[in-house]
Amino acid sequence: MTEAETAVAEVQNEATEPAQYRMSIQVDIQDVGPCKKHVRVKVPRADIDHFSEEAVAEIVQTAAVPGFRAGRVPAALAKRRFKDEIADSVRQRVLMSSLEQLADENSLDPINEPDFDVESLRVPEEGDFEYEFDVEVRPEFEAPDYGGLKIQRPVRSVTDEDVDGYLKKYVGQYGNLIVHEGAAEPGDYIRASIEFSRNGESFRKISEVDLQLKPTVRFRDAEINGFADLMAGCTSGTIKTVEITISNEAEQVEMRGEKLTATIVVGQVLRMSLPEVNAAFFERIGYGSEEELRDEIRGMLQRQVTYDQRQACRRQVLEKITESATWELPESLVSKQTENAMRREILEMQQAGFTTQQILARENELRQKSISSTRQALKEHFVLDRIATKEQIEVTPIDIESEINMMALQRGESPRRVRARLQKSGVIENLEAQIRERKAVDFILRSAQFEDVPAATTSPSDDVQALTMSVCGISSLVVEPDEDGAADE
Repeated sequence: MTEAETAVAEVQNEATEPAQYRMSIQVDIQDVGPCKKHVRVKVPRADIDHFSEEAVAEIVQTAAVPGFRAGRVPAALAKRRFKDEIADSVRQRVLMSSLEQLADENSLDPINEPDFDVESLRVPEEGDFEYEFDVEVRPEFEAPDYGGLKIQRPVRSVTDEDVDGYLKKYVGQYGNLIVHEGAAEPGDYIRASIEFSRNGESFRKISEVDLQLKPTVRFRDAEINGFADLMAGCTSGTIKTVEITISNEAEQVEMRGEKLTATIVVGQVLRMSLPEVNAAFFERIGYGSEEELRDEIRGMLQRQVTYDQRQACRRQVLEKITESATWELPESLVSKQTENAMRREILEMQQAGFTTQQILARENELRQKSISSTRQALKEHFVLDRIATKEQIEVTPIDIESEINMMALQRGESPRRVRARLQKSGVIENLEAQIRERKAVDFILRSAQFEDVPAATTSPSDDVQALTMSVCGISSLVVEPDEDGAADE
């Protein structure tokens, strides 16, 4: 067949295809809050009858009824015998078609699925059918000016001293805590119990928790500041008290901003005993020599410098492009997205090779500011998404595969295992959104005007002892020890 004949055949096929059925629905859309619409849809009887005839015809063709050949079942009999099946089919067809047409003919731009119970809806046997729902939609705003932004870019080089410091931390992961009979010194640990009291009454107790003497102990909903100074020189039996304030964004609303007294009782002072760094140690951890490990650490630290630099530039970009983002967001949307926003930042830190303690410290910091930080993160997401759409920035399968391969390399796992874990935890969608936003920021930075400034030489999270627990736990229950070896009593 010639090209001309093929083209004619395609046109003829298109002409013979039945046109998509267009309903005569009536739609009323009202604003009912920030980024929220209330939608009322009325489906005329004629449209319901159309889909009812389709459903009956399908049942007639497929139903198995004794005494009748396939496709020969009388329509009246099919309606009586398969009344419930036909009603369900009509409901699904009416809803699906009306929602699709609603999306085509109205610029709702929903964020989530409509909020209504499909199973509770019933299409009447007579008259029109009406249903309504609330839906969260993207905010309406003009894309900000993002060309030629002035950005301060922090720069620093990875030194041998940096590698030495990280190597000590790395080796420390394979060390053991041993009892130290003397007084605690900076960098030592204490094995202690902490009792929190409120208005003189015991509120919660944590026992057998190991804490390194760092400036800050960070729970998920509170902090003990000045911890290293408070516990300096302590010995077994030392008792210290300190006042803490529960985060204004703690999960327990009634406890937000409450002041508690923390009584710390030292059981033992512990000191880290490091393993001997020799050929056997390097073989154990999968490296041929110290030099090979140092090269790997240097590369990891350089990625962290790049991460810090990118984050600093990103913060400045986002501050500038969201200055005009004064629109409000619904609390329900903010609460739903809090965990997603946290996952995405933690994912970026994992990709950059930060230690578990550094990541946990950042996670606890985010949890203490989760509502305000999520609200800001959502605004940043909407603005970057608008810019990405305007500039036709997309994420390809190769982008995702490269990101997973990098994560696998840094974590010493196979790419297939990393992908499976991301898919199982639902983070794979966050990864795609994260890459698209990063591409949008990179696009903005390509036209930015940079001023290089000295970067900080240490990470703030190095001064934090982070714990995977909240102060506002359920004090009346006994739970299993968590990863920090602590249990609630």
